[in-house]
Amino acid sequence: MTPFTLLAIAAAAFFVAHVLLLFTSFGKNGYNKTKYFWSHLTLWICGALVFTMALLFAGKGESDIIDVFDTPVKRWLIIVVVLVLSAVAHTIVKLLVMPRYQSR
Repeated sequence: MTPFTLLAIAAAAFFVAHVLLLFTSFGKNGYNKTKYFWSHLTLWICGALVFTMALLFAGKGESDIIDVFDTPVKRWLIIVVVLVLSAVAHTIVKLLVMPRYQSR
């Protein structure tokens, strides 16, 4: 297995973990702060892995998708998108989801 493949599998696994942790952070028993924190952390790790993949492999023909990130600005956009996605998700949870749990 190549380093590119290992990084891609790890990034995908962290993204799946992010989604699962995010959706299971809220349930019948209320809001689980620890799972919610870990959901954000796994998203950030996923973003760091994708950034690393772009840094190491962009422009080298490993993947047409990663080759798109062939400039430093495009690579840093990965980090910006991850941070914006995290902020948007946190805002949605804070404004729309948490009021439902606090009113119980």
